[in-house]
Amino acid sequence: MGILTSGGDAPGMNAAVRAAVRRGWELGLETMGIRRGYAGLIEGDIVPLTPRDVGGIIEYGGTFLHTARCPAFLTEEGRHKALETIEREGFEALIVIGGEGSLKGARWLAERGGKVVGIPASIDNDIEGTELAVGVDTAVNTVVWALNRIRDTALAHERVFLVEVMGRESGYIALMGGLAGGAEIVLVPEVEVSLEELAQRVSALYRKGKHHSIIVVAEGVTARLGSTGMIADFLRGRTGLEVRVTVLGHLQRGGSPTATDRILASRFGAQAAEDVKAGLFGHMVAWQRGEIVRVPLEKVNRKEVAIDLRLYELVHQLAI
Repeated sequence: MGILTSGGDAPGMNAAVRAAVRRGWELGLETMGIRRGYAGLIEGDIVPLTPRDVGGIIEYGGTFLHTARCPAFLTEEGRHKALETIEREGFEALIVIGGEGSLKGARWLAERGGKVVGIPASIDNDIEGTELAVGVDTAVNTVVWALNRIRDTALAHERVFLVEVMGRESGYIALMGGLAGGAEIVLVPEVEVSLEELAQRVSALYRKGKHHSIIVVAEGVTARLGSTGMIADFLRGRTGLEVRVTVLGHLQRGGSPTATDRILASRFGAQAAEDVKAGLFGHMVAWQRGEIVRVPLEKVNRKEVAIDLRLYELVHQLAI
C-alpha cells in the first residue's frame, strides 16, 4: 500500500503514518511512502517504509513524508499521471492523510477505481463526517498557551489585545482556543459582527470594571472587517483604549502533538491499515460519539458550520 500526507500539515500526521506502517507490517502489508503528497504521487517520488523507518517520529509535528499544495492534481492531466503511478508501482491500496481538499482528491481516485482509505487531518476541524480531526487538539492548545502569556501583558498594561488565529472559513480554533483561554470576545467567520458592535462590546466590558480584554479573531473575519491592524485602529478611535495586535500565524501548525492527537492519529492509522487488509475501501476513518467509524468518501465535504454556536454564546456570557 502507498501512504501520503497532503495539504496543510497537522500535528499528529507522523503518528498516523507510523501506526499505519507498523500495523500494516504486522498484517503482512508492504508500505511505500509517497513524498510531498499528490505532487509526489504524480512525479513518482516514492520510498519504502518499514517499522524502523518510522521509529522516533511520533513526537514530532509536521510530516516526515513532507506535504505540498498540488495545483497539477486539479487538472485532468495531473490526475491521470497519478493513476499511472499507482498502476506502475503496483499499489493495491492508498492511504491519504489530509484535510477536506485532500480527501476530495482521494474520492476522485476512488471513483476511477482506486482503492483508497482516508484519514482526516486538519487543524480547522472542518471536515464533514468526523467530530475530530488529527491536529485539532494541538492547535487549540497552542492558542491557549499563547493567550496565557498575552494575558500577563494585557493585565500588566491594562490593554486590549487582538489575537489573530488561523481559520479562513472555520472559526473552530478561535472559538475553542478563546473559550479555554478565557478570551472576552471571539470573532468567527460564521457570525457577523460589525466594527461598531465590537467597539460597543469592548466599552461595555470596561464599564463593568474590566481593565483588560483579549479578543480572538479568526483570520477569515478580516475579509469582512479589514485586517487586525485596521480593527485595532478603529477600536482605538472609538474607545480611546490602548490596543495591541498579535498574529499567531503558522505557530499554530507546528509543535509536538498532544497526547490526544497522538492517540487519535494512532488509532486512525491502525484502522486504515486493517481496512486495507480486509479489502474495505472508498471511505474515511472518522471519530463519532467516542468510536471509530467509516464514512463514505462521497459524503466527505467541508462543514458549512464548523462551530457550536452555543459555545460561541458561552464565551461572551462568561466575559463579565
